[in-house]
Amino acid sequence: MKETRTIYLLFLSTGTLLSKAIDLYTKTNLNHVSIAFDKELSEVYSFGRKRPYNPFIGGFVREAVTEPFFNQSMCAVYELEISNDQYLALRQHLQMIESMQHLYRYNFIGLFGFFINYEIKRTHAYFCSQFVATMLQEIELYPKDKRAGLTRPDDLRQWDKLELVYMGTLQEYLQLPDKRRKFRLPIRSFFRMS
Repeated sequence: MKETRTIYLLFLSTGTLLSKAIDLYTKTNLNHVSIAFDKELSEVYSFGRKRPYNPFIGGFVREAVTEPFFNQSMCAVYELEISNDQYLALRQHLQMIESMQHLYRYNFIGLFGFFINYEIKRTHAYFCSQFVATMLQEIELYPKDKRAGLTRPDDLRQWDKLELVYMGTLQEYLQLPDKRRKFRLPIRSFFRMS
């Protein structure tokens, strides 16, 4: 039997103007997604704001979810079982991107393409769900027929390989002593339940 590892997908709603605009367009919440390597969320990667309060400077980021910027965030944490080989390949991909992060940019143009249902691929540029889908496709986990540049965070949330661990406020999740012991469903009006 092959050894498996667990990674996590963190879905957030930060409540910023850009976040609210995306929520309005997609008719969903939790429109930011990141990959985490631990349930404590101490190692979280995505494409987003390089400076929390400036939406125009973006790229590859290692997110510090304990920063004040995330204080009001609602979240959902999902776990994903992957093979040890896939885990090592994912780590290798992320280390390569991190070592050359100065080349990577936020794919604002691709995000606008997403809004008109036209995939715009750019070298070294991603938006968050495009990045997560691409990383999972690179390790042959997420279906290749799904175009990463048209993948919404909610598409990833609906993926049957994910198991919901927690839903509620990010602050409350970070304070849980045993992150797997508690599962909380939030107010139905905030989240689109499936």
